[in-house]
Amino acid sequence: MSAHTVVAKYVIETSLPLRHAAEVLAGEQSTGTFVRVARESDDLRARFAAQVDSIQEIPLTGSPPLPGAVGDPSERRRAILKLRFPLDNFGPSLPNLLAAVAGNLFELKELAAIRLLDLDLPAPFADRYPGPSFGVEGTRRLMGRTEGTMIGTIIKPSIGLAPDELAELVGELAAAGIDFIKDDELQGNGPSAPLAARVRAVMPVLERHADRTGVKPMYAFNITDDIGRLEANHDLVVEAGGTCVMACINLIGLAGLDFLNRHSTVPIHGHRAMLGAIARSDQVGIGFRAWQKLARLSGADHLHTNGISNKFYESDAEVLDSIAAVREPLLGLTPTVPVLSSGQWGGLAHATYAAVGTTDLLVLAGGGIHGHPDGPMAGVQSMRDAWASAARGESAEDAYAASDALRRATESFGPVRV
Repeated sequence: MSAHTVVAKYVIETSLPLRHAAEVLAGEQSTGTFVRVARESDDLRARFAAQVDSIQEIPLTGSPPLPGAVGDPSERRRAILKLRFPLDNFGPSLPNLLAAVAGNLFELKELAAIRLLDLDLPAPFADRYPGPSFGVEGTRRLMGRTEGTMIGTIIKPSIGLAPDELAELVGELAAAGIDFIKDDELQGNGPSAPLAARVRAVMPVLERHADRTGVKPMYAFNITDDIGRLEANHDLVVEAGGTCVMACINLIGLAGLDFLNRHSTVPIHGHRAMLGAIARSDQVGIGFRAWQKLARLSGADHLHTNGISNKFYESDAEVLDSIAAVREPLLGLTPTVPVLSSGQWGGLAHATYAAVGTTDLLVLAGGGIHGHPDGPMAGVQSMRDAWASAARGESAEDAYAASDALRRATESFGPVRV
């Protein structure tokens, strides 16, 4: 693609002729308004106006129109639309890019549906945004897992554990051979278990484990906060020997993530909390393919993609497309680690591996580890056995026959998926 343009891909629905609706969108998001004005010259439009690149009509979904949409519903049509925006309009700035490709367009009454699906971004964005500093290779090095699937968990209960209880649980998980532990996104910096107290409780446990074994599991402390507090929160973790920080991307914003990335000396675990608010509807919002590019550019070393057979709204096909999207090269950036979570357990390993074909994944099981009938140690073992078996090319039945921990897991979580 041209180094001077951004191509944005949308799905739209409208009762207007498709070409006219596309031109309304392009005009509203570049040089135009509801009427041609005196200084909107042909020369100015030639340089700065967004251009309709392509329109591909597709079937209607049957979903209701957005509130306030105008026109005869019987004449509604749906299309995949690509618009080409001059980079000169906003420069390689993610906040200003979003003003153009995802700004007022969601409010246009001519559109009964409007959803940003994907973005093709030119090289100047990578010149300005360094992207992940650690990614797959750096994460593996710090957690001491040079090969195989990276197995992790989320602290459960999500909130409510006192720091000494948290330390005890972390000790059990470390002894079980876990690679990665993270705070739940609900565990911030509240008075019952503030960040400083959690760091003081957890890090000595991990350091003692590292002294005994030579391996220090990675713990992602949730440092999500006001932007002015991110540096201090990061420094608190790193000065205690921590090797990862977690931030909820949508809650600190892309600019906040980039700000943290330029300061951080450890991997940033990028949580997607609140993504459903902008991505769930098929009629409005921003799709994961577009969003994940912005998160990676902003510095997410790890990025949540959800997992198959999850407890949320996404289908397996959508999840697998999200994993594939995060693994696709992006402007030469360091590869981000896809993070699989939500209802994950050992019985999903073979089906997942067959679909994605890689172990460069961080697979998080909350209930799938903590809820194992024989405790967290057996939960970790069930995950490790299943994923190692899948990577060796064995069948799910082979893994089930060979692993007591996996067999016991099925008693709580259901049959192994093949």
